[in-house]
Amino acid sequence: MEAIARLGALQCPPPGVGTIGDASFSGAAATACADLGLRATVYLEVFGPDASGLAERFEPARDRLEGTLPDRVRLGVSPHAPYTVGTELYEACFELGLPVATHLAESADEHAWVTTGGGGWEQFADLLVAPLGTTGIRALADAGLLDERVLAAHCVHVDDEEIELLVRTGTAVAHCPRSNAYLGCGVAPVRAFIDAGVRVGLGTDSPASTPSFDVFDELRAAIAGARAREQRPDALSATEALELATLGAARALGLDDAIGSLTPGKQADLAIVSFEDSAFVPWEDPAAAVVLGGSPERVAATLVAGETRYRRGGMEWHELTDAARNARDLLLGLPASSASSP
Repeated sequence: MEAIARLGALQCPPPGVGTIGDASFSGAAATACADLGLRATVYLEVFGPDASGLAERFEPARDRLEGTLPDRVRLGVSPHAPYTVGTELYEACFELGLPVATHLAESADEHAWVTTGGGGWEQFADLLVAPLGTTGIRALADAGLLDERVLAAHCVHVDDEEIELLVRTGTAVAHCPRSNAYLGCGVAPVRAFIDAGVRVGLGTDSPASTPSFDVFDELRAAIAGARAREQRPDALSATEALELATLGAARALGLDDAIGSLTPGKQADLAIVSFEDSAFVPWEDPAAAVVLGGSPERVAATLVAGETRYRRGGMEWHELTDAARNARDLLLGLPASSASSP
């Protein structure tokens, strides 16, 4: 897990990503980001109907990691979702006083299960907690379990009242348009989020549901999805999309006092993007040039706290890549690769 997590972390700086918010099954993302010099909030995942989920999963991972991580890597907790986590476990997670991440309102099947106990997930009932009789957002808000510490992933199937609850409680949203599209979940109402004042940032989700950590592809998917949903070309501009991936994402993680914009006094977290031979001329509209013409191949360097963590053509990390490939092969029951890079 450690080796594979390092490979995942390695795939983030080439598209210009220096800060990661990760819901981590084992906590391996924390040591991976620490070793590679990235900034991260690693939310240790928990599951189950009651508070015993903390002792089974969270506490062993926390005890293993605490005291070993630099200040730029912090731990949080992730009660997975209202269909896999009971209210008692959500309450226990909140009592920890840590950053919280959870999955909310991602799919129509989820909505059907948590509200009525019906729909396509009935066949998985033995793996899920009892239906709430209402939506996850309403249930958690009524229980006082949404606040400014919470990052809610997805929020695709929400109504106006639920958007108002997100605003009122200060809950942030991680908007993951490619994942939502590939899984057939729908398109989140990102225009409505922005207009209502929800703290919303762009996320890539994981390679389990998207093909890459390419934030440029994610930016373009966010624009396309918003304009298709609203049926208007001004539903999301390139400038607004770029803010979702930078200052918006920092706000969503509660880190906007330190990162997210190039401002005196903040950490020097930045990506340098080259537009040599680009069809988008930067001085016409720099934001459009980055969003519509950007790609990992155009990222010349990624810095975290002023330190270079990626430089195009200069940092190949062959040993870590080979170790991850071997670990993946072993995990899949395949013969470990004996090939090595020069």
